[in-house]
Amino acid sequence: MGALEITTNNFEEEVMQSDKPVFLDFWSPSCGPCLRILPIVDELAAEVGDVKIAKVNAAQEMDLARKFGVASIPFLAIVKDGKMVDSTFGARPKEALLEFIAPYRK
Repeated sequence: MGALEITTNNFEEEVMQSDKPVFLDFWSPSCGPCLRILPIVDELAAEVGDVKIAKVNAAQEMDLARKFGVASIPFLAIVKDGKMVDSTFGARPKEALLEFIAPYRK
């Protein structure tokens, strides 16, 4: 199973009300680095159970991108208890993404 797709329709329930931390990958179909890490994000979704792995198409969900202050993509964020607690940007190898989410795993 791949990463959960977040839209304005499911954002409140899937992210803000989540009982576990949420990793968000803000991406766009026209962004080469974004497309390179999408398969890695989908792998994480299949492998990591204690953090919800999700992606947001920033080109389609501009309100969500603005809400998170996304200025450059891929933009990666951790939301815990309804608040963004960490963020970074740029394509990263799988090991670096695992390190990014490690502090939020149980």
